[in-house]
Amino acid sequence: MDFSYRMQTQIEFGDGRAAKLADDLSLLFKPGESLMVVTDPGVLQTGMFEPLLQMLHKARYQVALFSDVKPNPRDEDCLRGAALMREQNVSAVVAVGGGSAMDTAKTIALLGRSGGVPREYADGERLYEEVAPIICLPTTAGTGSEVTRSAVITEHATHRKMTLKHERLRPTLAILDPLLTRSVPPSVTAATGVDALVHAIEGATCRLSTPLSRAFGEQAMQLIVPSLRRAVACGEDLDARRAMLEGSLLAGLSFGSTDVAAVHCLAEALGGLYDTPHGVANAVFLPSVLHFNAEAYPVLHARLARVMNFASTADSDQLAVAKLLDGIRAWTAELGIPKLRDLASVRVEDFEHLADLAFQNGSTKSNVRPVTREDYQTLLDETYQWT
Repeated sequence: MDFSYRMQTQIEFGDGRAAKLADDLSLLFKPGESLMVVTDPGVLQTGMFEPLLQMLHKARYQVALFSDVKPNPRDEDCLRGAALMREQNVSAVVAVGGGSAMDTAKTIALLGRSGGVPREYADGERLYEEVAPIICLPTTAGTGSEVTRSAVITEHATHRKMTLKHERLRPTLAILDPLLTRSVPPSVTAATGVDALVHAIEGATCRLSTPLSRAFGEQAMQLIVPSLRRAVACGEDLDARRAMLEGSLLAGLSFGSTDVAAVHCLAEALGGLYDTPHGVANAVFLPSVLHFNAEAYPVLHARLARVMNFASTADSDQLAVAKLLDGIRAWTAELGIPKLRDLASVRVEDFEHLADLAFQNGSTKSNVRPVTREDYQTLLDETYQWT
């Protein structure tokens, strides 16, 4: 098959690697230049953040701090950040945090230079003309946004989740330091980790998948499935944290130049309407979408079962698929992921609207099995009824 793969991000991975941030920046920006640091209130309160800030000040950079970042980041917050960026004449945007901080930083870097509102870019009404350099230091092992070309932003007025996607949104530098992930609480570790697994699965199996996305995705699956249990059980297990951050990175490389698919379409609909954490929403729908896709593509899903060690090469494809579905459900339950019916905000009467939102998602067409609006309605009903 014909395919292309473009990657402009410099990746630096290692324990304690964040301590060299100022040295990295000195190769890109002169002392005295203004940098915007984008983070969320949770990271701001951890012990990791102040040393990073002091490092930038010591290197004589002017720092504009923006911490108004929410889960499922909002367009209105990005607009405020862009205004601050222009006001402070910011040269680059440094994201320290999880996917919400990194997606907010990407959008600020775009709007601060090119103007407009996120919807105009998501709907193809405005060109991605100029984006400030973006540096990412992920503190969770989940989204892989530090190496992707996209940012997912919620339109506050409509609750619509919009995907901004362009090569110019890919960060200049990604610094992955497993030490920065040690303080993430178990529930967030679990949810973000399942998010990474979904990225790996969809990047490797969607209609746009390539030999590279499959290779990255399958290696990510092999790392994430055994390591996430350990990282959730003991946050100080550095081997597990290291494996999870590597798995998240590989998953980002997998879907970052292809696409996600139906799990994300449903998850983004749920997150947009109810503000459900993205990783939780992905985990909720993963088993039902795998079942739906495996009915049409059993050989492909039997391979996934073997890659993730839910099945062996001795198992028939039919048995391997059954073990995959049972294994994923048991795995997410062991991680403490709630079921759809247990999420307090979810209302059955909203399912028709959720199905509409999922079907309108641009990634619907990338699902390996064609999926209709009615299919999404059925998936919502089935997921809700599972005990």
